[in-house]
Amino acid sequence: MSETRARAPRVRVLACQLAIPQVDSAKSRDAHLSKTAEKIARALDAQPADLVVLPELSSMSYSRHAFDRLGELAETPDGPSAEVFGALAARYRTHVAFGIARAGKKRVYISHVVMGPDGRRVGFYDKLHMAQFGASMEKDYFSPGEHLLIFKVGSVTVSIVICYDFRFPDLAATLCRDHGVRLVIHPVAFWRDGSFPSWHHLAIARAVENQVYFLSLNRAGETYGESVWCPPWVGDGLEPERFGTEEAFRHFIVDNGVIERIRNEYPFAKDRLADYRGLGANGAGG
Repeated sequence: MSETRARAPRVRVLACQLAIPQVDSAKSRDAHLSKTAEKIARALDAQPADLVVLPELSSMSYSRHAFDRLGELAETPDGPSAEVFGALAARYRTHVAFGIARAGKKRVYISHVVMGPDGRRVGFYDKLHMAQFGASMEKDYFSPGEHLLIFKVGSVTVSIVICYDFRFPDLAATLCRDHGVRLVIHPVAFWRDGSFPSWHHLAIARAVENQVYFLSLNRAGETYGESVWCPPWVGDGLEPERFGTEEAFRHFIVDNGVIERIRNEYPFAKDRLADYRGLGANGAGG
């Protein structure tokens, strides 16, 4: 990446709402990875991007059937998915963020791995909160992570939260307030259970309350779909952009200038109290 591009105030994002087939073996996983890389390559040939984002656990099915086969499907951060997407990242001089079941020394994690424009791993993030409600059964198979991942794409600081993580606003606030994150990527596997209707409302709230861009990216399909791109404000010409249910590869822009304009017009951060926990609760103020 050139010096000029690295300092550019805008970053180009390719959001891939993938149709993920039944993947329950190493052979079917590897075939899926190869086909996915071909699809992304076609999208990048048509329009370049600085960051490519895939959904949660994008290398495999989200199902108890697949999770029962984690012994075969789980990978290290340098495994088959990293080989495929590292080569893709190097070929197009971009970042690629993809989901795997990460095999640790004794445990398995729901992880998102980022490969850089040199084809090398930037880092990985393990989902902090395991969902065990609705169509989710993660506590039966996975362990929670213990660290954040913060990285730069050009002039934009980026971080990751995975699916259920976004229901904890302190996490997004910490990333944006304490670490200067301006784009939160939120890979998900949102099945249409009872938690689905609140999804977009909370994604938009995380963007607006922190005045950042927020990409909430699902897998495709009639029982999934409807990813949403959230700008740092709603109104003044800025609106969330929603996907349908079909497979889609859509391009978006993160613009530091827009963030600065919104923060100047609506200076919420300047009015936030340093600590709300010490306030009295009896209403007997002076």
